[in-house]
Amino acid sequence: MAEGENYANPLTCFFHVLFKGAAIAFYVLFSLFVNSFVIIFVVTVFLAALDFWVVKNVSGRILVGLRWWNEISEQGDSVWKFEALDQESLSRINKKDSWLFWWTLYLTAVVWVALGIVALIKLNIDYLLVVGVCLALGIANIVGFTKCRKDAKKQVQNFASRTIASHVQSTIQSAFSVV
Repeated sequence: MAEGENYANPLTCFFHVLFKGAAIAFYVLFSLFVNSFVIIFVVTVFLAALDFWVVKNVSGRILVGLRWWNEISEQGDSVWKFEALDQESLSRINKKDSWLFWWTLYLTAVVWVALGIVALIKLNIDYLLVVGVCLALGIANIVGFTKCRKDAKKQVQNFASRTIASHVQSTIQSAFSVV
C-alpha cells in the first residue's frame, strides 16, 4: 500500500465495515446484557443479511471491481457467474480500498468462528444458530469473491496468451510474406 494513498471510496468503505461491525457488536453486547434470544437472533441476522447484500452488490463492485452470483440451470445444477472490470480498470483499483475489502471479509469470518467457539464452550447452543447463519453469509461472500478473483485472473491470462499468440502469428506471417 502506498504510504500517502487515501481511500478512493470512503463512504463505500464505511458501509462495508459498518454492517459487519454492527452485527458483531449487537450480538456480543446484547448477549452479555439482554436475555432475549429472539431479539438477538432477528437483529443480528438482519444486520448480517444487510452486510451480505452490501458486500455482494455494492462494495464488491466498487472496492475490488468484482461481482458474483449463483444461478440454477435448467438441469438443476448450481452455476457460478462472475463479472470483473477489464484489466485496465482493475489495475486502477485503489490498493487501500482493496486491502480493506479483503481483510474485513476474512477477519469477520474469523471473529464469527471465535464467537461460535465461545457459544459452544458456554453451551449456548441456541446462539450457535445465530453464529452459524452469520458465518454462512460471510463464507458465501468469501467463496463467491475468491472464485470471482480467480476467474478474473484466468481471463487476464487467457487474454494475454491470445494476444501473444496473435502477435507471434502475425510476426511469422509478415516474415514469410516478405520472402
